[in-house]
Amino acid sequence: MRITFIHAHPDDETLATGALIAWLVASGHEVSLLTATRGERGEVVPGPLSHLADTQKLEAHRERELAGALRVLGVSRHGFLGDAPGSGRRYRDSGMRWVREGVAGPAKDVEPGALCTADPGDIVADLESWIRDVAAELVISYDKDGGYGHPDHIRLHYTAVVAAQQQKAGFASIVHHPGNGVYWFDLQHLEPVVERALTHHASQLTTHGDGTLTHSGGQLDSVTTSVGLLPSDQTPGAVTLVNSLAR
Repeated sequence: MRITFIHAHPDDETLATGALIAWLVASGHEVSLLTATRGERGEVVPGPLSHLADTQKLEAHRERELAGALRVLGVSRHGFLGDAPGSGRRYRDSGMRWVREGVAGPAKDVEPGALCTADPGDIVADLESWIRDVAAELVISYDKDGGYGHPDHIRLHYTAVVAAQQQKAGFASIVHHPGNGVYWFDLQHLEPVVERALTHHASQLTTHGDGTLTHSGGQLDSVTTSVGLLPSDQTPGAVTLVNSLAR
């Protein structure tokens, strides 16, 4: 099956879905990734990379980090949103702020060109171009809450559903808790692969080799290996496609 993941920033693909991506690749599926921004507003882990914070050099550095992580996960086809011929658009990281523990909201100083303020029609057009270019049968991206409320994640959910629907591809939301209608993938055996991929995102996080990591803001977290997919009833064949993966 031809499957494309759509994520907002470099490192999201590995943090949220690294195990699923690696498993799908190993299972013989054709897996591609579209990243919407270069993560320009990401915090930087204190230490040898601190000088990259709030500089243009961070963008290029995060592109290289992403390329390293994708080599580990086995993804050979990658693009940035808007890079397709005829678009010429470039979307920037919108930033975020914590509104309460574990829940993000829009930043107070959103920059021009930010993904969350871009014309939804432009985003849909660029997503459609990618889906068409990779001939994706199944599109996988965030749920309607963006996982934890990040405005870029939420924007991608709604635009990706529309783009998938218009391209007659199935769409499935990424969820991290079992529930009604969720197809659950328990991939604990792939934790070493995910940890190796995460080490390439050293500007954003630190792995500890024991199934845990620390984000640039100091939050301790677990390496995610189990993930669920919730097929959208708005896109053709989504349930059938996801069900065929879960067998």
